[in-house]
Amino acid sequence: MLGSCPKAAAAPASTGAVPISDAEFKAVRDLLYREVGISLSEHKRALVCGRLGSRLTTHGLNSFTAYLRLLQDSRVPGELQIAIDLLTTNETSFFREPKHFEFLRTTAAAHRRGRPFRVWSAASSSGEEAYSIAMQLAETLGEGPWEVFASDISTRVLERARSALYALERAETIPRALLQRHCLKGSGPYEGSFLLSRAIRARVKFDQINLTRPLPEVGEFDLIFLRNVLIYFDSPTKRAVVERLARQLRLEGRLVIGHSESLNGITQALEAERPTLYRVAAGARDRMQA
Repeated sequence: MLGSCPKAAAAPASTGAVPISDAEFKAVRDLLYREVGISLSEHKRALVCGRLGSRLTTHGLNSFTAYLRLLQDSRVPGELQIAIDLLTTNETSFFREPKHFEFLRTTAAAHRRGRPFRVWSAASSSGEEAYSIAMQLAETLGEGPWEVFASDISTRVLERARSALYALERAETIPRALLQRHCLKGSGPYEGSFLLSRAIRARVKFDQINLTRPLPEVGEFDLIFLRNVLIYFDSPTKRAVVERLARQLRLEGRLVIGHSESLNGITQALEAERPTLYRVAAGARDRMQA
């Protein structure tokens, strides 16, 4: 069976929309699950057509089967990453879910000096969350030792995050005092945009990490933000990702997830302290390291 792609996301008008068969759609879903652990629902056919249709045009292809073969061609390096970037959803804003930033503030304020206070934005998207964390830590810990590590699967959004340049309307959720202290309003060719200050940018390190694969050496963290990500994973993938991140928490560390998410029934490695906030369960660290 064939399903039509929306015209706006299809090949050139002269050729019409490139249809995607059930088998092709399943192959795309299987590829995304295999590579990044995301379970794409049956209702995302239009999304696949819309986001990958332009790549068929770029390569002069007339079917998704041909494009799937291209993704396996070692002579076309980087195309698989482009496809992943296009198919992964990146929705974020500055200081999203303010209660989490209040918890960040009180936790950082109680931090014992002597070692850096470390926070990981584990699905940082285009950087708004990571820079929000950095601004809050700058307010709370000042010039003291603190670090923000940020990662994402998408190279496209990481490039945007590293630029630290945003449209001015994105600043609406930044507290005014922090906006004035840590952001620079653009002028001339940058009219209508703002840039995070050099001091804030220097405290945030970005890296590409696939959370469904073994992690590189990233060290331990006082807080790990993993918000609005687990909803895209099935239960086995959720368990693997959460337990992988739990190993990177300090003994007194916390994992922060989104308000629409829960770890109930997913793992015994972490226990709920309050909604969206989890700590390492008693004795769990020894079991995870065994």
